[in-house]
Amino acid sequence: MASLLLNYPLLTLVGFITLYFIADKLAPRVMNELEEIVIALILAAMTLVAFVQVVMRYGFNSGFQGALELNRILFAWLILFGMSYAVKINSHLGIDSLIRLFPRPVFRGFAIFGALAVLLYAVMFINADWLKSLGATTRGGGAVDYWWKMYRVGIGLDDLKYPAFMVEMTGQDRVHRWVAYLILPIGLGLLAMRAVQALVEIIQGKRELIIASHEAEDLVEKNRNILKD
Repeated sequence: MASLLLNYPLLTLVGFITLYFIADKLAPRVMNELEEIVIALILAAMTLVAFVQVVMRYGFNSGFQGALELNRILFAWLILFGMSYAVKINSHLGIDSLIRLFPRPVFRGFAIFGALAVLLYAVMFINADWLKSLGATTRGGGAVDYWWKMYRVGIGLDDLKYPAFMVEMTGQDRVHRWVAYLILPIGLGLLAMRAVQALVEIIQGKRELIIASHEAEDLVEKNRNILKD
């Protein structure tokens, strides 16, 4: 079963995102807390790694090999996982001053276009082979294809190594690149899912834009009477 899933990584990603979507619909509060926990754990891990490395470097003239690389990977995981969560809670920053000058139907058209643009961005980076049918020239098939190549090659990261007890099990001392890069297709898949959800909400009138709009104005309006008090 595992080999079947790995031989068809794109279908596996689609299946994972489908299951994620179903779970998000059936238990939205649980999934929301799960996403927040993942983001909090990544932030905590980044802080801990940086703190321990500074203490070891300046306090004991030592340090952990691969600490910088680990923090870079954690930062990438934070961005790639967090971008879909930011769409979900409508916290991506954007400028909507110009499109709000247009009549409401035109403004809504721009909002739909923005959601479609995010969806197209995610789909293109997940797999770009379909662009060849439109006459485009691509190098590789996108994130899924890149991850699959890393899995087949099996090369390790530059500095980050497995713990001693995992070396025999994994067959090499350096952490596989495909492990670190796994978030690339997953993050883009989740972004595509959230873009579709945002698109549906915009069409239904439950949401204005895929970005956070008039955040500063809302904040001023909310606190306008504080100084009077």
